[in-house]
Amino acid sequence: MATAESLLAGVSATGVRLLLVGGAAGLTVPGTGGLTVVDAPDFPPSARPIALACDAQLATCRAASRADWTYLSPPALLKPGERTGRYRLGADELLVDAAGRSVISLEDLAVALLDEAERPRHRRCRFTVAY
Repeated sequence: MATAESLLAGVSATGVRLLLVGGAAGLTVPGTGGLTVVDAPDFPPSARPIALACDAQLATCRAASRADWTYLSPPALLKPGERTGRYRLGADELLVDAAGRSVISLEDLAVALLDEAERPRHRRCRFTVAY
């Protein structure tokens, strides 16, 4: 959080936009009535501290009233693969396909981040991507 606070203070002073990539743990799981990924029964306990730190980082962004920021929460699974340039966009809910998978390649996550940098659509909010 200290790093996020420093970065946000810096961009507030300069007018530069901050793009952060965080975690998926704070996204809500579709069809669960608002249960977050980190609170799902199958979430690995060993990953909980970093997941909660990512949520705190997002809260720090949301509290920064003068900064221009965008926060990308990836899907549940990132894997090396093909760069297709195709993906779906979401906000605060985990994106899943018809089989219940939430996945994107590292290559397409990079494309999504660069697309956002070049054509901002998510200023001062979080967004997520998946196939």
